[in-house]
Amino acid sequence: MLFNSYAFWIFFALVWALYRVLPHRGQNLLLLAASYWFYGCWDWRFLPLILATTAVSYFTALGIACSETPRRRRWLMAVAATVSLGLLAFFKYWGFFTTSAAAMLAWLGFHADIRVLEIVLPVGISFYTFQTMSYTIDVYRGQMRATRSFADYALYVAYFPQLVAGPIERSSSLLPQIAAPRKRREGDFAAGLYQIVTGLFLKIVVGDNLGYIANGVFGAPAGSLTGTEVLAGTYAFAFQIYGDFAGYSAIACGISRWLGIDLMTNFRMPYLARNPSEFWQRWHISLSSWLRDYLYIPLGGNRGSAARTYRNLMVTMLLGGLWHGAGWNFIGWGALHGAILCVYRALGTRFQLPGRWGRVVATVGFFHLVCLGWIFFRADGAVHAWALLERVFFHQEMTAFARYGFGMLAFFGGPLMAYEIWLNRSAAPHRLETSPWGWRAAVYCYLSFMLIVFPPPVFGQFIYFQF
Repeated sequence: MLFNSYAFWIFFALVWALYRVLPHRGQNLLLLAASYWFYGCWDWRFLPLILATTAVSYFTALGIACSETPRRRRWLMAVAATVSLGLLAFFKYWGFFTTSAAAMLAWLGFHADIRVLEIVLPVGISFYTFQTMSYTIDVYRGQMRATRSFADYALYVAYFPQLVAGPIERSSSLLPQIAAPRKRREGDFAAGLYQIVTGLFLKIVVGDNLGYIANGVFGAPAGSLTGTEVLAGTYAFAFQIYGDFAGYSAIACGISRWLGIDLMTNFRMPYLARNPSEFWQRWHISLSSWLRDYLYIPLGGNRGSAARTYRNLMVTMLLGGLWHGAGWNFIGWGALHGAILCVYRALGTRFQLPGRWGRVVATVGFFHLVCLGWIFFRADGAVHAWALLERVFFHQEMTAFARYGFGMLAFFGGPLMAYEIWLNRSAAPHRLETSPWGWRAAVYCYLSFMLIVFPPPVFGQFIYFQF
């Protein structure tokens, strides 16, 4: 059930109607049953997998909380991490590692008859694995008390608005909201409606329409494209993945708001970032903050020498790239962003241009570095990515398709960027909600008009379902 399908909204309407008349414990049991039903609609055979992950992390966290010796605590933490990462590695990375090993052995002159299993990737496994791990680690560190209610913890893991594509919630934020009775709050419906409508606009109008162009470019042989067409496809993919993923996150937050539960903001106008540090504070915030708190800082962060800091940045971004997918192109994408972080950190403020135009140049320049990374992210592999880059730098030619692509970018992406610049200038993400009713009405009318009049040629699944 996709957020942009009628089936989901029928499902949610039934859940919401029952939710409003039940007491607190009944609400939690209803949400848990609805979450498992929601996940089972994708493939019911993987329900035991999410139940197993939930049970292991729940009981190991209880064991850690009750343990009196550091050795036993470390052993239980190792068990929880091994099970969670082991399941993730098997389902997501087994084929990649075995084929890579076979290719390496063949390159060295050895024949290796390694059988590769065709394993279906369970949707959302990367998200709920990181969510369970953060809970267990927080209990181990003494930053979170282990919950005694298995039902509450199971709902924390499987909560359907954010189950399959985030945001990756922390137990310190979500679990208390699940455990405590929820009250109706003034403004929840209006705020949730705004998030849902803008999320549908981002996904359907921006993401799917521009995704049609991006898919055409990246699906064509690189040799048949001009550099200008590759640029149009790359810009289109930049807005496709933003609209697709930020749209999902916004809808998830809006749905949850209607249920009286707040989820963290996952995107804050990322393409207005002027440097990589700011970008990762705006893009997929739940993952970037997870990598910072549970990987970068434990590695040493920016403590110690500059060389150690650069090493920690590269390791974090390489693993962040691998989190996204089992492929060398994702590792290359992570390595590129790691290198960008290191270069910007090394340069510091020496090359910053002053004034408003300096900020504009920095924003536009960094946006193109992000788009360079998107080529590796979207390409079918490293060879394909290099072939596309070769077209960009050596085969520039304006074509009718390129003009069409840039026109669609201006039509679908231009108003979005203008709106985000308006929000960013006031440093008020909820500026529209406090604006005069006439402006709010105009924005809602525009969003509704675009959703009705400009549906995409093909409705696509959410990109991050594959991660």
